[in-house]
Amino acid sequence: MSTLYQRFRHLIHEFAKFGVVGAIGFLVTEGVFNLMIHKNQPSFTANAVATLVAAAVTFLGNRYWTFRHRERTGMGRETAVFVVLNLIGIFIQQACLEVGKLVSGRHDQLTLNVAFLVGVALATLFRFWSYRKWVWLAQAVDQAPLPLEAEAAAHAREPALVPVPSEPVPGAASGPGALAPGGPGEAGRARPDGARHSRSGR
Repeated sequence: MSTLYQRFRHLIHEFAKFGVVGAIGFLVTEGVFNLMIHKNQPSFTANAVATLVAAAVTFLGNRYWTFRHRERTGMGRETAVFVVLNLIGIFIQQACLEVGKLVSGRHDQLTLNVAFLVGVALATLFRFWSYRKWVWLAQAVDQAPLPLEAEAAAHAREPALVPVPSEPVPGAASGPGALAPGGPGEAGRARPDGARHSRSGR
C-alpha cells in the first residue's frame, strides 16, 4: 500500500483537493438555489443562477488551488473549455436520469435520486480527468532534467572509478630495490666491481 501511495501520491492529492472544491460547489449550489426560491424566484432561474455561481466558485478553486502547479494557457481559453466540459458533465447526469427512469419504469423520488447520484459520480470522474487533460495541462518542467543539487547527489551515490594498475613490463627486474637508484640491487652489482679494482691495484 505504501508503494502504491508513493506512486500515485500526486494524483491522490489532486483528486482530494478536487473533491473539496466540488463539495464547496455543491454547498454553494444548494445555498443559492434555496435563497432564490425563498425570494420567490422561478425554479428555472434559481437553478440557472445557482449553477453559474457554483461553476465560478469551482473554476477559481480548481485554478488557484487544485491545479495551481499546472501550466497556464490563458484565462479566456481555460474558461471556455471549462464551460464546455461542464455542459458535457450535465449531459452525463441527465443521461443517467433518463436511463434510470427507462430501466426501472418508475419516476419516484428514490429512483431519481439514485440515478442522479450515479450521474454525479460519473460526471465528477469525467470532469477530473478532462480538467487535467484539456483545461489545466501538465507542466513541461515535469520532464525537465534534474536540478544541479539532485544531479550532484546522484553522482555522489555512484561508485568511484578505481584506476587499474598497469602490468609489469616482461623482462624487467622486480623487487623493492630493483628500480630505485642506490637501492639494494644497484649496490649489489657495484660491490664486485669495486673489489676487483682494489685487487688489481695491489
